[in-house]
Amino acid sequence: MSAVAQLDLERLDADIAIVGAGLVGLAAAVALDQAGFSVLLIDSHPAPAAATAEWDSRIYAISPQNAQWLMHLGVWQGLDQRRIGDMQAMEIWGDTTTQPLLMSAQEVNADQLGFIVEARALTQALQQKVAAAGIRTVLGSACHALTATAEQVTLSIAPRLAAASATPALIAEPSHVPAGQVINSKLLLAADGSHSWVRQQLGIALQKKSYAQTAVVANFSIEKAHDNIARQWFAPDATGAMSILAYLPLPDNMISIVWSVSTDYAATLMALSPAEFTQQVTIAGHGVLGALQLLTAPAAFALALQQVATVTQNSVVLVGDAAHQIHPMAGQGVNLGFRDVIDLEAVLTKKNRYQAVNDPGLLKQYTRLRKADMLQMMLLTDGLYRLFTSPQPLLKKLRNWGLAAARQPPIRKMLLAQASRL
Repeated sequence: MSAVAQLDLERLDADIAIVGAGLVGLAAAVALDQAGFSVLLIDSHPAPAAATAEWDSRIYAISPQNAQWLMHLGVWQGLDQRRIGDMQAMEIWGDTTTQPLLMSAQEVNADQLGFIVEARALTQALQQKVAAAGIRTVLGSACHALTATAEQVTLSIAPRLAAASATPALIAEPSHVPAGQVINSKLLLAADGSHSWVRQQLGIALQKKSYAQTAVVANFSIEKAHDNIARQWFAPDATGAMSILAYLPLPDNMISIVWSVSTDYAATLMALSPAEFTQQVTIAGHGVLGALQLLTAPAAFALALQQVATVTQNSVVLVGDAAHQIHPMAGQGVNLGFRDVIDLEAVLTKKNRYQAVNDPGLLKQYTRLRKADMLQMMLLTDGLYRLFTSPQPLLKKLRNWGLAAARQPPIRKMLLAQASRL
């Protein structure tokens, strides 16, 4: 099959249309194409620039199970294995503890607790898989109107230049999509992020709570070996507000940090010189890895908790950040999105030959599957956030008592077993 597939602009029909070519949307396109469905991927952004040798400061902690799934899809093999961090253990420090809670993968006979992967590298590997499969894409053209019924979804493309290709990484000659060009599909996946246009068009209610925190991310080279240990500190920042700092292991004596701090202090950090910023990160990490050297300029992302009232409506399914957004402390944001796709694929591939992909019974089954997982992860991350950021003396004692109790082998192994299944 040719690497570039020209789209038939007179008839853009598919079993499943996907709006949003981020990590979750790309993974859904690959998985559902391999499951035998005709797929069409749409994104308002043009093709991204090719990846560079510079390290990406935005990283994801991929769970072992999701890494196995990506390998099954043939995506993991497309990553440069030399740029994947191996997380074999975790150290967690409370705000009054003198010794960390140490959890090792060996305790549950696992090789890793997770993998640290650059966002840009994983995106490119997924794009390459989309290209190899000849999956149809419409890029650089915004959605204009949406009609969703129990029978089908009709999506209109805005009257502007769109690039038609089999992959975002390899674009054919640009083709003008006529005003009002229509895409018909039995099922539509909204994978268009936390500000989802699809969700807004359908009027799906959204519960949102700002954490009044911002995540500051950056990469550093380090003096002392990290020994493939992820480290996390719950401690007050310079303003007195509780913060959460994570050191995540990268190859070649490097780390990536995710520092969730008050929005005011984040603004202060972002205004510092590289040397001053490095000093603050070193102090917050108690100098455990020796001298740090900043490799990538810091970037900042506002944090919030979001959850939709329903993940399905008529023939539309919300996945990834369009359906949920959680605190990054557990590193489960994209993992939760990938599990959306895994559960949807499982439901659709088990349907009988007489059921359409938008059969209400199938969508109800998917909703039931996702409800428990989403609720568990939101209770975990939001509960931990409340516990560790509360100034109440009783809760302060409780959280540090909990860390101490978790050092007991039975409790520690239970936590590790749960982490390795995520």
